[in-house]
Amino acid sequence: MNVQDDLIAVDDVLARAHTAQKAYEAGAAQDRYDRAAQAAAWAIMEPARNKTLAELAVQTTGLGNVPDKITKNHRKTLGLMRDIATAKTCGVISDDPATGITEIARPVGVVGAVVPSTNPAATPANNIINALKGGNSIVVAPSPKGVASCELLIQYIHAEFDKLGLPHDLVQMVPAPGSKAKTQRMMEGVDRVICTGSQNNVQRAQTCGTPAVAVGAGNVTVIVDETADLKAAAEKITASKTFDNATSCSSENEVIVVDAIYDAFVAEMAKAGGALVQDEARIIAKLWPDGHLNREVIAQDADKMLAALGFADEVPADTKFLAVETTGIGPDHPLSGEKLSRVLAIYRAKDFADATNTAAEILSHMGAGHSIGLHSTDDNRAIQLGQSIPTCRVIVNQAHCFATGGAFNNGMPFSLSMGCGSWGGNSIDDNLNWKHFIQTTKVIREIPPVEPSPEDIFADYWAATGQ
Repeated sequence: MNVQDDLIAVDDVLARAHTAQKAYEAGAAQDRYDRAAQAAAWAIMEPARNKTLAELAVQTTGLGNVPDKITKNHRKTLGLMRDIATAKTCGVISDDPATGITEIARPVGVVGAVVPSTNPAATPANNIINALKGGNSIVVAPSPKGVASCELLIQYIHAEFDKLGLPHDLVQMVPAPGSKAKTQRMMEGVDRVICTGSQNNVQRAQTCGTPAVAVGAGNVTVIVDETADLKAAAEKITASKTFDNATSCSSENEVIVVDAIYDAFVAEMAKAGGALVQDEARIIAKLWPDGHLNREVIAQDADKMLAALGFADEVPADTKFLAVETTGIGPDHPLSGEKLSRVLAIYRAKDFADATNTAAEILSHMGAGHSIGLHSTDDNRAIQLGQSIPTCRVIVNQAHCFATGGAFNNGMPFSLSMGCGSWGGNSIDDNLNWKHFIQTTKVIREIPPVEPSPEDIFADYWAATGQ
């Protein structure tokens, strides 16, 4: 097929998506939307299909590992279904006699979702479930390596749709093989774009002419202060850093440790599986051999990562990740950025104030708006970070990648896409969730006037400054 034929094929998908969405909305009922969302959720959560999707994802992308992808597919989807179980997304959702306003939930129409290869089943499923819950149809544009997983996921969803008599055209993907031209055409032809992935994709989404919800770059930085439970901190950082071989944008990339407990923390980190490396130049040469991240290291199991970096015989046999001592921050210091691997940069700080300054500098270089972690028993320090650091989330005493995108033991919405506010160039500062997949119509009625006098508004001001 030539480029024109490719675009015609995309246009056909979009036309069918618009037709299916109109029919879906015409029969609007909350239970209809809920059942469709449940169908998509069970398509990925059913154990045999979950395992097949996880195996296919690792096989075709070369990223992550099967057991963790199974866990991610299950927990992220189950958590999302918990979050949306009682959400009202159809019909009247609020009626306030005091204001005279009745609010009615409406679909946005056809959603176009650009998704990454790091989570080639979990992220599309999350978007699809949210879209269906809101009365929308959806067209997914996977990355080239994620095509096979996305195709199989959609086959599973269509099989569940058949049980409910729902049209397959509610959930489609950009015809394979993927291309930038096809994705661009899709983004221009839908009603709302949801984009998770590279910053190049985000920029294209936000300039495509269609309203877009996009997310920012991750580069999670975590502070360990002198009040922290060091054993717990080391174990949580290890669990998070190594989960799915660090494919998550919420995986720790830098840890800043205050001097008073630095050696003690390093000892606990070693017990948990983190080996300290002091030869920064050697790691950089191997991790960025040609100025780009080494594909033999990215999102690989520990043994493959250690072999590719040349450290297999220089660290303990049970090593799960490497913590590389460094001081540099910025474009000329790649360890201060996202590494997508079982490699962690570790910085020393004189005290908490110094650690805060270092964290701010790192996030200003990369990862602004996304999140920061704190291991501390002083909750006031979490508030201080929230008031001073360019971040939308401060994750306290938790394994970061499990907590940022929602967990059963915190109150964040389950999501694989984190908005980063103005710091990260995004229109949202919360986790992508079902609210971003609906819009509302408001019925406004006349009420008795609520008009203050100038004295009601300015009395305090006049008292302070004079009239």
